[in-house]
Amino acid sequence: METGGSLVQAIRKPTLTPKAIIHQKFGSKASYTVEEVEEPTQNGCPGLAILQKGPCLYRCSLDLPDFTVVSGSFKKKKDAEQSAAQIALEKLGINLSADSPTAEEAWRELIARVKYIFSNEFLSALHPLSSHFKAALRRVGDLNASVPASVIAICDGKLNNLCKIINPTVESHPLLVLSYIMRAAAGLPELVVGAEGQLSIWRKDPYPPNVIESSISQQSDVAESISTMAIYIPCSPEKAVEPVILNISSTGYYFDVIAQILGLSDANMVLVSRTIGKASSETRFYFAAPKSYPLDMSSDLLNAKVVPFGGPLNARASSLCGQDIYGDSILASIGYTWKGQDIFHEDVTLQSYYRMLISKIPSGVYKLSREAILAAELPLTFTTKTNWKGSFPREILSSFCRQYRLLEPVFCVSSIPLKVSSELSRSNNKPGVSESADQEREYTNENESVDVDPKLVVSGSSFTCEIKIYSKCQDLILECAPNVLYKKQNDAVQSASLKVLSWLNAYLKDIDMSLEKEKQLANVFDIKFYRQIFFKEVVKCLSVCNCQHNETLGRKEPELNGVVENDASYINIEGTDSDLCPSNGSLLCVCYSVSLVTKGELQKELLESIEEFEFEMGTGAVIPCLEAVVSQMSVGQSACFYTELPPEDLVLAAAKDLANALAFLTSPCCLEYSIILLQVTEPPEDRMEQALFNPPLSKQRVEYAVQQIQEFCATSLVDFGCGSGSLLESLLEYPTSLETIAGVDISQKSLSRAAKVLHSKLVMKSDFDAPCRSIKSAILFYGSITDFDSRLCGFDLATCLEVIEHMEEEQASLFGDIVLSSFRPRILIVSTPNYEYNVVLQKSNLTSHEDDPEEKIQSQSCKFRNHDHKFEWTREQFQHWASELAVRHKYRVEFSGVGGAVDLEPGFASQIAVFRRVFLPEDADGLKDEDSVWQYKVIWEWNRSM
Repeated sequence: METGGSLVQAIRKPTLTPKAIIHQKFGSKASYTVEEVEEPTQNGCPGLAILQKGPCLYRCSLDLPDFTVVSGSFKKKKDAEQSAAQIALEKLGINLSADSPTAEEAWRELIARVKYIFSNEFLSALHPLSSHFKAALRRVGDLNASVPASVIAICDGKLNNLCKIINPTVESHPLLVLSYIMRAAAGLPELVVGAEGQLSIWRKDPYPPNVIESSISQQSDVAESISTMAIYIPCSPEKAVEPVILNISSTGYYFDVIAQILGLSDANMVLVSRTIGKASSETRFYFAAPKSYPLDMSSDLLNAKVVPFGGPLNARASSLCGQDIYGDSILASIGYTWKGQDIFHEDVTLQSYYRMLISKIPSGVYKLSREAILAAELPLTFTTKTNWKGSFPREILSSFCRQYRLLEPVFCVSSIPLKVSSELSRSNNKPGVSESADQEREYTNENESVDVDPKLVVSGSSFTCEIKIYSKCQDLILECAPNVLYKKQNDAVQSASLKVLSWLNAYLKDIDMSLEKEKQLANVFDIKFYRQIFFKEVVKCLSVCNCQHNETLGRKEPELNGVVENDASYINIEGTDSDLCPSNGSLLCVCYSVSLVTKGELQKELLESIEEFEFEMGTGAVIPCLEAVVSQMSVGQSACFYTELPPEDLVLAAAKDLANALAFLTSPCCLEYSIILLQVTEPPEDRMEQALFNPPLSKQRVEYAVQQIQEFCATSLVDFGCGSGSLLESLLEYPTSLETIAGVDISQKSLSRAAKVLHSKLVMKSDFDAPCRSIKSAILFYGSITDFDSRLCGFDLATCLEVIEHMEEEQASLFGDIVLSSFRPRILIVSTPNYEYNVVLQKSNLTSHEDDPEEKIQSQSCKFRNHDHKFEWTREQFQHWASELAVRHKYRVEFSGVGGAVDLEPGFASQIAVFRRVFLPEDADGLKDEDSVWQYKVIWEWNRSM
């Protein structure tokens, strides 16, 4: 953890994109046409006989009055459009960097913009601000045609951008825009008038009647009155947040209605915040300016100062907005938009207010994405994309940054070759930051954003992801560099994002923690953050969040008086035990409801209910007491238990009827959870194995095969059912005597991946000391392993690892007969899951230790490890199958395994049979004179001499 620091000292001026410049110069005359294109795929694997489908690409054609340009091909439509605009600018001779205005030029453009806004032409334009001007014309008396300066500041994006060029600190102090607008208006005395010390501007000469009539005719007939709900947030935290109704007549101006509720006689003194939530939202805070608002009207453009407001800070409103709000305020979603001339409005309820509150912390964003505020929790780990429910960590992190007005997070993905990643894993048993990050960069060829070019990714590599977050002023706020390797790039990105979110969760819930705890927390999540900047940009906005939990309503939590004694008490599980119980990694589906219950269960109020709610067991995806109860249930059973009240903002964010919930909270009450366990989906086989074995069983099987290769000096190997080539790829990392390797599989998709992996490894590792240097040729075949092909006859060693269980038992026996009678390798290694070991992997309940071990194993009713398994054999069944094959085809067979031990029940997790051919004199001629039978199709072939 660092106490200070800045990545970029100088603040860069915002620049316009090529498309924005084209729009400025040509407007609607510029026409963009985007089309999807297909380009030849470069698979990086010469000789691959499978057609490859390339990524979806886009090309943009930009039509201008005098010429047309066409962009190159891009993955994203917006990139194609920007490229076309850039090409057009180059053709026009416009230099993008040189076109960015200076502060003085921006000031002149600002004055010109204000002049245009008050022109006759603008009043008829389809622009949100012109609708405000028309509404202002309906104001009576001295206020007629008077437009609040705050309206101009929030509605015109061009004005804001020009102000940021003049003075970049406008980003942090949006009210500075008012000073620049009023100063620009003062420079146009012939056109507009602005009273000194006031925040309103109006035209010196009224609009001509024909212009007014023309603009008003564009508006549709509206109802006599518009009613919309808003939230009144008092400045004093002791006062309750209340709903209010805004009633706007068809001839009225909604700013005048808001001013009246705030106790102001002049709506021109109403200030408006930035939008809350999405940029397209019209949800804003409205609050009162002082009677004489202090504006910096000095001539120094670049150093305009934020004048102290002088009023009391509204902490609750400020924490939601990320901008200082003073005095009492109103939170409303109302205004004019680009979509039409009529006023837009939607209700802002108390529930939506409390939902905004909880969304300030990452766990709240996740709860809302799942619509399970009282049940869901941000998971502790990212396991698989399919098992993750709700918004993904990367999305939540980006949303968090937008909420706090930070730049989008920067994701730096690094690709590490498989051998290097193995060395790093062995040398760094415990994750750390400093040492591993340096090692990681040392082996990284290219750091890219999340959208890494597939050409840069080395097949068989592992991935890490480093995340950096910057303020709008480009100060580095925090960085996360986990020392964890992932097989998939997306897993690295999502897991690193989750680390940042978990740290933010823990920190923002306890911002007053000691420095020692602060350091420990940062180390746990591999975070380095710059405390001073972090507090300025993030913590300042949450200065009152801790008090929100217990003072949301301006009162203390009621005493429970023994309603609930523990986190989850009075657990009652009903229904017959179906033996289908959840285990860590299982995907569960439950039906649940949560209700507020008063002491003695005299009254009950439903807060939240979901008929089908999925989550992964053991990842922390639900509140702890819910997971603890579900772990005791089986499919079909129901349970009921009680917990203490969580923070009130969570209860009120979830409540279906807020008035009833508020009434309940005035009395001692607790939460009642009712659950039905609907379904349990067991985790995939590899995930179960990884949880128990280090190294994983897959790697142990590879090492077992390597041992056999080295022991018998095998020079040729064929892998039956090679899939994506994981075994063949792994063998290239070991020094062996192998010269020829081959693979057979029935999946062309898997073979395509295997070809790319092997080709990249064999081509790249051309140095003389590389482990795979001995390999002279490699070939992949498409076909069934129950068919014979003479090209694979007589190999030194054949493998078939974790394949036969995916076939029907008859097919598995046929494969055994074909391989031993026709292919006749010197050695055949077959592995398959030991069904008896599933009791350990699935953590089923064992019987008493005094019971007979055999009876104990036989009494278990376990699921297969994978839904695609057609069978799984016990040790006795496997040994019977293998022994019969060996006798029938003149082989000796030995039994072994990996994972577990031969002398401990229930044996090995993965059982192995090693068949060794018995040489007899009469076999010699048969092996040499085997007829040529070619039933396989060559998918890919490589030869070192080529």
